[in-house]
Amino acid sequence: MSEALLAITTLPDRAAAEKLAHALIEQHLAACVNIGAAVTSVYAWKGRIEQGEEVLLTMKTTRAAYPALERAVVAGHPYELPEVIAIPVTAGLEGYLHWIDECTKS
Repeated sequence: MSEALLAITTLPDRAAAEKLAHALIEQHLAACVNIGAAVTSVYAWKGRIEQGEEVLLTMKTTRAAYPALERAVVAGHPYELPEVIAIPVTAGLEGYLHWIDECTKS
């Protein structure tokens, strides 16, 4: 079984989040994508402090599928430099982790 990852990105609105989520599932790059409620992000960008509303996506994937997921997120993302990070899943229900693995095999 592949190592499971929880990948994260933010998008400017719900429509963009839904479009990306569907693409990732259709391409078998994620087993599940959660589209969260709007969050306020405060960040440094090009020497300024910025603030704006974004929609948080959490994507369940595997280390094997991550490179393709990252490419798909960047290609389908409207930002110049999108947040795309992944956190290893160190524990979880074995059946759920197996499901992630099976869903992300092409």
